[in-house]
Amino acid sequence: MNEIKNASETFLQDVINGLTQNPKSLSSKYFYDAAGDKLFQKIMGLSEYYLTRKEFEIFENQHAAIFGKILRYSQDFNLVELGAGDGMKTKILLRYLRSKPEINFTYFPVDISGSVLQELKDNLERELPEIDVHPIQNTYRNAMKERVWENGKPTLIFFLGSNIGNFSLNESKDVLLHVAQGTQTHDWLLLGVDLKKDPSIILQAYNDKQGVTRDFNLNLLKRINRELDANFDLEQFTHWPMYDPLTGECRSYLISQKEQLVTIGAANKLIRFEAFEPIFTEISRKFSESEISQLASECGFKVVDFFTDSENYFTDVLWQRI
Repeated sequence: MNEIKNASETFLQDVINGLTQNPKSLSSKYFYDAAGDKLFQKIMGLSEYYLTRKEFEIFENQHAAIFGKILRYSQDFNLVELGAGDGMKTKILLRYLRSKPEINFTYFPVDISGSVLQELKDNLERELPEIDVHPIQNTYRNAMKERVWENGKPTLIFFLGSNIGNFSLNESKDVLLHVAQGTQTHDWLLLGVDLKKDPSIILQAYNDKQGVTRDFNLNLLKRINRELDANFDLEQFTHWPMYDPLTGECRSYLISQKEQLVTIGAANKLIRFEAFEPIFTEISRKFSESEISQLASECGFKVVDFFTDSENYFTDVLWQRI
């Protein structure tokens, strides 16, 4: 009960802090309530959202090559996945590992969403019951700091799906430094990264014709209304994505359509919006291979190999701790 109360208080404080600063912002980690989880699953199936398909392609075609780099060193290890989600793509890799009787591993999926973790655990118990699964509901940083899997075995970290792109460059470095601090020399990191490409292809992925990404962003306002007793009028906010090919950042905003006041009842706080004032909600950063290599060296890793799809849209890059 105290955990629920603390999570609610943190949510309230983060919302108030974000909406009273200039410019206004809301953390994308709060997208993922039960409704947000379902909307994101729908996004991953959209034709415009190539990221999921491309990473699927890599895992289906190159899983043996990926693990060939790792298994020559150790066949008994911890497998920790940061931002596990529904584990749909990861199951390809888990099935491969499970098909090798000489391999012994324990799977630790980490996610901020308790509902997603429970669904993942239930699915794995049905589909791959022989896998030892220990879900961890936590942030990336805290999970790497606490290291509940610590048992002296080597660790393989999965950080897939371009989750690292959901941070600014400095934040990305901070997260990866936390990963480095939570690993030992020779541990592995398999990092999913969306590559820089035709800007129109990138922008379409975050501005789909069906409006699912719009609904995903607006659902955050619904959540604030429901959980924090707010009165956002969703009809008065529009979703606006934009992509900067120089920085590789695709940013999402919710734009107030008029001058208005919004009450956050749980804090007895009135938030004033000017007409067309934006709320920054999300960043999805894209990288070049040279930028990925530089990031590795700055964060205590070396690049072992790039595993890329047939169109060079996406890569799962294998790093090793040095």
